[in-house]
Amino acid sequence: MPLNPRITDWAGRVVWLVGASTGIGRATAELLHKQGAKVVVSARNVALIGSFEKAHAGSLGLVLDVTDHAALAGATQQIVAKFGRLDMAVYCAGYHQPMRATDFKLDVALQHDRINYVGALYLLDAVLPVLLKQGFGHLSLVSSVAGYRGLPTSLAYGPTKAALINLAQTLYLDLHPLGIGASLINPGFVETPLTAKNEFTMPALITPDEAAREIVKGWEAGRFEIHFPRRFTLWMKVLSHLGDALYFKLVSKTTGM
Repeated sequence: MPLNPRITDWAGRVVWLVGASTGIGRATAELLHKQGAKVVVSARNVALIGSFEKAHAGSLGLVLDVTDHAALAGATQQIVAKFGRLDMAVYCAGYHQPMRATDFKLDVALQHDRINYVGALYLLDAVLPVLLKQGFGHLSLVSSVAGYRGLPTSLAYGPTKAALINLAQTLYLDLHPLGIGASLINPGFVETPLTAKNEFTMPALITPDEAAREIVKGWEAGRFEIHFPRRFTLWMKVLSHLGDALYFKLVSKTTGM
């Protein structure tokens, strides 16, 4: 049973992807453009956002930093002024630096929080009034299976993703009765600039294009949580429900950490 309204036709839908210069965000924006959506892409990289806009007729590139509250509010106003509405906003922005307690760096941990979580709150502050006034639309947050439970080297990254999972669940409870969709995207390992920092073998690694197809398929099916690749994420879900003693033992043994 779908938890969100199924999206059966992307033609003409205004979709804003925040954090779309590379990786999952850009691949998803490209796929939606191919399917006829009016795509808006945002990120800090001027060249990459400009190249997307140039290569995809009818798209709109808005350069911004997700840690800039005013910039997200201004971009929202630009989108509504240009298109008259906003059908979907997707928070894809992410930051990842491996970290363990033996090498804790406060400034790096706080940067994870600013980009991975606080930026999402800035987006909500900008777009929720628009969606509530419209009475329709969809919010989607890209988290990670790293947010299911604590993992080695994920001291700074994992907690921000866990926060996004909780945020998306609460948004669904509040917005679904109002006819506004909310979804959560939990990828496993995807070949992006962020995962390139990992110094271990990543099981079931997939490409951004594969991830984009899974995401769009999930929206079309009306899912709340869209997780992939399932050959990996289903095992992560099982692990997340184990008792603490067994969980810690298995993770330590599997990772060697």
